Amino acid sequence: MNKSMSGRLFFSFVFLLVAIFAVLVLVIGQLFPFYVKDYMQSQIEISQKNVKELLQEANVELTSEQQEQLLQTYEFSADHEHLSYLQMRLLLVLGFLFTIALIILSVLTYKMVLNFVEPIVNVTKTARELAVGNYRARAFANGPKTIVELRNSINILARNLQDITKMREIEDERLKTLIENMGSALMMIDREGHVSIVNKRFLERFGLEYGQVRDKNFLTLGLPEELEAFIDHVFLTELPYRKQLEMEVQQEITYKFVYGAPVVGENGRWLGVVLVMHDVTELVRLEQIRKDFVANVSHELRTPITSIKGFSETLLDGAYKDEKMLLSFLDIMYQESNRLQMLIQDLLELSKIEQHGFSVDIMSTSLQDVLIRAVDVTSPRLDEKDMQFSVDIARDVRVLADANRLIQIFTNLIANAIMYSPEGTTVTLRIKETDEYGIVEVEDQGIGIEKSEIARIFERFYRVDRARSRNSGGTGLGLAIVKHLVEAHHGKIQVTSEVGKGTCIKILLPLDKPS
Repeated sequence: MNKSMSGRLFFSFVFLLVAIFAVLVLVIGQLFPFYVKDYMQSQIEISQKNVKELLQEANVELTSEQQEQLLQTYEFSADHEHLSYLQMRLLLVLGFLFTIALIILSVLTYKMVLNFVEPIVNVTKTARELAVGNYRARAFANGPKTIVELRNSINILARNLQDITKMREIEDERLKTLIENMGSALMMIDREGHVSIVNKRFLERFGLEYGQVRDKNFLTLGLPEELEAFIDHVFLTELPYRKQLEMEVQQEITYKFVYGAPVVGENGRWLGVVLVMHDVTELVRLEQIRKDFVANVSHELRTPITSIKGFSETLLDGAYKDEKMLLSFLDIMYQESNRLQMLIQDLLELSKIEQHGFSVDIMSTSLQDVLIRAVDVTSPRLDEKDMQFSVDIARDVRVLADANRLIQIFTNLIANAIMYSPEGTTVTLRIKETDEYGIVEVEDQGIGIEKSEIARIFERFYRVDRARSRNSGGTGLGLAIVKHLVEAHHGKIQVTSEVGKGTCIKILLPLDKPS
């Protein structure tokens, strides 16, 4: 750009000089014959005058006719060819002189352009770079004092802008690091209702991707209704607001302490709303567990203990003498003691799994082999209800998991499928895979689960059908154990169910990908 401008300016000067010289040559060439004619006439007059003076001094007597003839000898006419020749020689001389002058003036003009125009172009280019955000650009212009001062001012401005930009980048990086690594979920919504800032914790908690959220209206994100109502409240009141919300996220009940406040910019301009969410699910659950544990355990223990105590008192009162009644009571006491033992074992197992630092023995594991072993364990229960297995395994899938813990997981799920299904139905087992997970599906044709209850089936002692599960010997802790074991494998659980038609539980486990 600067070379183009300098070139245009230089050639403009040269063209102007050439035009001036051409006009001068043309004018001189056209006026030359007139100058020659005037010159010859003046020379004739001078020559005739000199002859007259010479004749007078010599006292030469001539007649007027003789004198006229003598003077006519000094008159001569201009030859056009000779004049053209002289004119051409004059033009050549002038052309040569003008060419020399043009070269000298061109050199001077070029130096003037370099000394005056190039520095201005350089400074202009630097200013344009600064305007587009390239604050590393610097001007290297030399020339007159004013241009040097302009160059120094531009460079000082560039350094200041670079320092300001660097400080802003550092502050932005600090703010980004703070937002991304804070323990709470954060989202900022502008005055139009579009998401402008969101951190990773928020995306993880609601199973969203950044591309799904950025610059999208918060009502289109599929957020829980409770959270949408909270945001609407802050928008309407334009006042800070805080509340603990109970929300269902990915088929799980979670508790969030949400704080919302309007964002006000300079001059009191309202910019939008910022939300900060603290996950208090574990705190609420622990509080609920502390409240319910004693009641639940005492309730679960009371039935077998009461039965054992009642039947033993009856036997001590003399019922032992009746052999048939004795055997019946002892059988009931034995079953209740087994149930009590199972409950204690499940409580100990759950306590062990929930302990900090619990880990599983991860290795490459065949889902097909694990599923076959789980089927072998649960087949007797299946035969008792005249049910059957339907296996859909296109090919084996290997995952990173603890085989013994997987057997425990699938045994629990199959046992539940058998427990909550009527006689003569089918339990379907499938093995699938995606790019990241190996999937096992356990599907039954049982009583199903209400949609409102799906998020609660993994709670301790929670039963969909309390009477049936208790009568069948369930402790109410099996799915809680399954959930903790799947999470220990960094897997996922998905539940779909329809009341009266059955339930399908999917277990997603990380694939064993060949390196």
